[in-house]
Formats: sequence, structure tokens, C-alpha cells
Amino acid sequence: MPVRFIHRLSEIADDHDALLCDAWGVIHNGVRLFDGVDEALTSFRQRRGPVVILTNAPRPSAIIPAQLDRLGLSRDAYDAVVTSGDATRAAIESFLPLSAYKLGPDKDLALYEGLAVDFAPIERAGFIVCTGLVDDTRETPEDYADFLQRAAARGLPMVCANPDIVVRWGDRLIYCAGALAEAYEKLGGKVVYGGKPHAPIYDLACQRIDALAGRALDRRRILAIGDGVKTDIAGAGRNGFPSLFIAGDGGVHDGAADAASIARALDRAGVAADYAAGGLIW
Repeated sequence: MPVRFIHRLSEIADDHDALLCDAWGVIHNGVRLFDGVDEALTSFRQRRGPVVILTNAPRPSAIIPAQLDRLGLSRDAYDAVVTSGDATRAAIESFLPLSAYKLGPDKDLALYEGLAVDFAPIERAGFIVCTGLVDDTRETPEDYADFLQRAAARGLPMVCANPDIVVRWGDRLIYCAGALAEAYEKLGGKVVYGGKPHAPIYDLACQRIDALAGRALDRRRILAIGDGVKTDIAGAGRNGFPSLFIAGDGGVHDGAADAASIARALDRAGVAADYAAGGLIW
């Protein structure tokens, strides 16, 4: 079926009992909260059911609400947060007691809190944990070409804590861990993912939603909202959720907010969305 273009979440709210809502690109762009999002999520939560923010942030979910506070999102707009970091911790534990090579910025160190991980140089590590580029303001995946080739030659598995390729920071795009993981796979490296579009993060989110609802909800009644065709939309389809593709203000596909452009973006990625909109408003 062709994607249905909508203008407001209220048009389809009655058909759904819960929301899985992406953060970066749907709720905010890293710098500001998008207009109307707070009202949309709060209204759905009051009228229909639980709202879980589902993000590929490579950090534990406990630290995300404070970040959303700073951007101005009300705590009334959501019930819980589930992150790629939550799902990734289980993947890291599966490789222990091997030593890990830590690839990523120090801002992601919270991912490892409480885990008995020993870090080692790449020559002695048993696997890699990639949370992103060390300096995503200046670096690109090409800066890691030699490193990735050496790691692939050793046959080291990589745990990718954020499958996103890029996100929009203000008015520019920056690379995420998924870009390095994609390059590593092209070299023959094995990558283990916890975040969207892979099943572990969705299973965790459903556990939270069911607990909030007090019953097991049908996945076909849980709407997944996102701006990433290869993560949010592909993940929804793989894991049994209807999806709403946000293609407008500040997302990865900024500027592609008309129906024809949205259809082309989905076709190019080989995915299907149930609905599409230029932004998330009630």
C-alpha cells in the first residue's frame, strides 16, 4: 500500500495504543526542540496510552531525560526512555571476559558503568566497542580507514552502540557509530548491533510498554515514529510495528516533506512506511 501522508498525529491516534518515538530528528535536532512536539506527545499520552522515547543514543537511558529537560521537553510528554546503550550493554557482556578496545568519545563512558570491562590497545583487544567517532565535529569515517583495516585483519568483532549513520546537529550532518560499522562490514568485519533497526532494542521497549499499560499490547497497535529510513522505518517493519516517517523540519531528510519526495526516499531505501508527515504535531 502507498504511504498515507498526514498532517497531524491526531488523525491516526485512535488507531494506536502506544508510541515508540525517535528523539534526534523527530523531537529535536540536538540544538532545539521542534515546535509542536511536546503537545503532540503529551496529548497522545493523555488520550491514548504510553509514550516511550526510543533512541539510538549510545548511553544508558537514565541520562537522557536530563538532556531532554535542557532542550525543553516536558516530562509529561513521555513515560520512559529506551536507548541503544541499554541494548548494547547486554551485547558487551556476551563478549566478556575478553578485553575491549574502546572506540568513541569520553562523553559515552557512562555506557560502561557497572560492567566489568577491561580495555586494551587494539593489538591485545578481543573485540571492539564503537560508540562513535572520537571527534565527530571534525572527523569522517575515512579517518579510520587504516584502523578498521588492521582490526578486520585480526578478525575482531565490533559491538556498535549506535547504528545511525548520520544525524543532523543544528544545520549540519555529523557521522555516528553506524558509519564506522558500515565501513567495517565492507572490509569483512563482523558487527553486532543492539539499536534500531535490530530486535534487542524493540524487545526492551515492548517490555517497558507492556509494564506501563498493565497488559501485553499488540505490536500492530504500537506506532513507531522516526526520521531514519534505515533505522526507524526499517526497524519498525522488521519488528512488526506500523510506522510514521517524519521527513520535515530538521530530520535526516530535511526538505523532503512533500508526498512525492517522501515516497522516493522510502523507495530508495527499500522500506515501507504506513504514514508520513512533515513534522510531529497534534
